[in-house]
Amino acid sequence: MIIMGIDPGLARLGYGVIRKPKVKGEKFKALDYDCIETSPDLSVGERLKKISDEVENLIKKYKPELICVENIYFFKNLKTAMPVSQAKGVILLAAAKKKIRVLEVSPLEVKMTLVGYGRADKKQVQKMVERLVVLTKKTIKLDDTADALGNAVCGALKG
Repeated sequence: MIIMGIDPGLARLGYGVIRKPKVKGEKFKALDYDCIETSPDLSVGERLKKISDEVENLIKKYKPELICVENIYFFKNLKTAMPVSQAKGVILLAAAKKKIRVLEVSPLEVKMTLVGYGRADKKQVQKMVERLVVLTKKTIKLDDTADALGNAVCGALKG
């Protein structure tokens, strides 16, 4: 089973694509992971189109059976929440177009599933991702990418 995890954002959207092992106890295999970045010089519409195009290309390339995307339950700043929600809408639309099942998870769920502690910090989640997933690149450079891979693993374990 191929699972895509996404950490939505307008400026930077993290993604991770993993293959769930057929044998219980084996590690997940990372097929791809990185970030889609958009320029603040572009209009919101152009930024969302770039995200849509790139997510659709990833879907076409890897054919995931499940997309696990972070749910937004709270926000500190409306200026941050709105663009994240818009990016998430583009992701949900791309999945619906291809009839891919979507699992929405909270950061708390991901932390509980991966680390066993809902207040785990980003470094703890990243270390657990590195223990559970065979990575194809040496390191995970950005938190958004680590979060996306964490979402994918959470989706694989829950979904």
